[in-house]
Amino acid sequence: FFFAHAETSDVAYKRLHLRRPSSMPEARTTRGSVEDVSAEQDFMNLGRWLMENTSDKELTVLMAQLGLACKATSRACAKAGIAGLFGLAGEVNSTGDDQKKLDVLSDEIFVSALINSGACAVLVSEERDEAIIVPEEKAGRFCVAFDPLDGSSNIDCNVSTGTIFAVYEKLHPDSKDSSEADILRTGTDIVVAGYCMYGAATELVLCFRSNDAGVERFSLDPSLGEFIHTHTAVKIPPGGGKKIYSCNEGNSCNWDAPILDAVAQFKAEGYSARYVGSMVSDVHRTILYGGIYIYPADKKSAKGKLRVLYEGFPMALIVETAGGIGSTGLFQGKVQRMLDLVPGSIHDRCPVILGSPRDVKLVLSKYEAGN
Repeated sequence: FFFAHAETSDVAYKRLHLRRPSSMPEARTTRGSVEDVSAEQDFMNLGRWLMENTSDKELTVLMAQLGLACKATSRACAKAGIAGLFGLAGEVNSTGDDQKKLDVLSDEIFVSALINSGACAVLVSEERDEAIIVPEEKAGRFCVAFDPLDGSSNIDCNVSTGTIFAVYEKLHPDSKDSSEADILRTGTDIVVAGYCMYGAATELVLCFRSNDAGVERFSLDPSLGEFIHTHTAVKIPPGGGKKIYSCNEGNSCNWDAPILDAVAQFKAEGYSARYVGSMVSDVHRTILYGGIYIYPADKKSAKGKLRVLYEGFPMALIVETAGGIGSTGLFQGKVQRMLDLVPGSIHDRCPVILGSPRDVKLVLSKYEAGN
């Protein structure tokens, strides 16, 4: 009985096996069915790139900590809904904006990372009224101004946000004394400018004053938890790129005549309007696609709305390094290069006009014609 049963079972199995191709496909064994990582043996991550392209160990440590803070903020944004981080925190920040819960959390993330880097002496955050003077036992020779979560008003509806920062070296690096004077300087003194965008992907963009290559792009690989270098010497497209203008036209009733005339000409020439409301997203698109980003002064805000130290300056340096122009338009009685401003306070403001030479020059020509 045992052998007969075994034979019967064997025959049944063979019959099933013969029918399998049409009724039960065999498991795939090709490499295409899973992520092929066989060729991924060499990674140019942020840490390695910094070590190979900067000779300053203290600056390398500082930038690594900034990268860590960006990753932590990216994670917080991705989990905001699950973690109950949407909504207001019930406070206002240094510039009078309502603080979101993520504003507060991201600020704490960056402050902790930078203080514990041992490389910073002075910190300026959009979310804090006063500058932070780092205790002497943890102090270094750099100063950092940052907006920890730009565009946070968009976070509850899952629109891209970002971080913007500028790094300065102290006026007297060997001195133990530090103050706001170490950071209240022109944008031309910036050592590193950068931003991190939290969108469909998390992307870090850096610009080192001493690096001849220019603007560098890194993308966060979630599987590695590392920023991977993806593009070097990023430039605004030749000729100005796509015809795009980016501004909040809801404020147009308060604009001056040159801005109104320029926007009217953009429309007449078939430009497309694109405005996210997050400076990081709008400027990132302008650098990659071309066009212009405008946030001018107006009747309600004579000095503009954007902050000089941690919005205007770093973005202007990045845009200029990418081959564009950063201007204030008419500000304090004259048309000025943004990086030449001297901020009067840590939360000082200025008008912002950034983008391709083709389009920024058109706006500035309107001021010249009006003059």
